[in-house]
Amino acid sequence: MADFKGKEEKNTGRIYEKNLAGEVKIADEVVAMIAGLAATEVDGVDSMAGNITNELVGKLGMKNLSKGVKVDVTEEHVSVDLSLNIKYGYNIPQVSEKVQEKVRAAIENMTGLTVLDVNIKIAGVNLVEEK
Repeated sequence: MADFKGKEEKNTGRIYEKNLAGEVKIADEVVAMIAGLAATEVDGVDSMAGNITNELVGKLGMKNLSKGVKVDVTEEHVSVDLSLNIKYGYNIPQVSEKVQEKVRAAIENMTGLTVLDVNIKIAGVNLVEEK
């Protein structure tokens, strides 16, 4: 079996499929990016901790989306820790629940890994600017 080695050794989650000819590996950073993107799509989330918003991702690149996200990927399971800034006036428990659901669904649908938990830390509350 071929071994994937590069200059950097990245943590990867493994997905085993019986019908595939080989093994699929997903870098932990990819799982973190999926989680960060899903979280910032929820209404009421202003940004990831570190002021990374969906609009900035296009300008700064996808790697910055994983700021404020910590993932622990084992063979078939994922635990996610997110640090979020919430928009002022939104119900924090409701927004957090929506983030948990959206992040869980995004990771499970895109990777096939099972999400054990999505832990959320509210790092700040930001005022919404009137335009």
